[in-house]
Amino acid sequence: MPGDELDAHPGFLATRVINIDATAEEIWPWLMQMGYTRAGFYGFDLFEKVGTTRGPLGVDRILPQFQDFQVGDEVPVSPFVTMVFREIQPFEYMVWSAPDLQASYTWALEPVDDSQTRLVVRTRWNHRWTQPGWLALDLLTEFTDHVAMRKVLQGLKSRAEGDIQPRSDVNVEFFMHIGTAVICVWAAIALLRLPLTPRRWLLGLAGGLACMVTWYAPDALWSGSALSLLVVWAVRVQQRDHRISRILAERDAESQFQGRR
Repeated sequence: MPGDELDAHPGFLATRVINIDATAEEIWPWLMQMGYTRAGFYGFDLFEKVGTTRGPLGVDRILPQFQDFQVGDEVPVSPFVTMVFREIQPFEYMVWSAPDLQASYTWALEPVDDSQTRLVVRTRWNHRWTQPGWLALDLLTEFTDHVAMRKVLQGLKSRAEGDIQPRSDVNVEFFMHIGTAVICVWAAIALLRLPLTPRRWLLGLAGGLACMVTWYAPDALWSGSALSLLVVWAVRVQQRDHRISRILAERDAESQFQGRR
């Protein structure tokens, strides 16, 4: 793909594809106006646009002021990081890259037929753990890119097709992802503080499964969230039972001590 020559062996490489019921000419303006301080990224706006002066709401229309960029122009991707347009081939592809070429995105449009286009996105990334400005993006790319980029592609598709998902639904989905991740971590910590039993081991496995279902199987989002709530209830039951067992053991030990006296 265009841009592959920038780094033949990136530390992180991912290629994602979505078919859109629109022509390349209809999709292209949505791609051109993407950016942190511009139209956003059409994904989880509450997170992607934190701090921007344009507000937290995503854009659902074409913005003429963000359509005439040239090679070398900047692409803001976060409050601290800016890329540039490395290549622009109208209605075919564009390449964003970091100034040092250690990170890049290729957005390519491949016609399927007269009314459908395949959008291909390739991410190439090398982590910069010692550069604070890039650290947040390094962590997000490593651990959440599969969720965030999937939502970006879905947002592009819905806008190009004129069927935009209600923002309330997007926000609910975002908090369900966050909530499930928090529950998974909480359940793991809570169970590690209890004596290990087969039942608790399976419960820990269920907590991990709930997180995996929610984050990796978007069609089962509600199922994963429901499973997460079930895990919370089960962990609380285990904590209660352990607490009761400890109290009874302490009382039994005290009774034996009193008996020996």
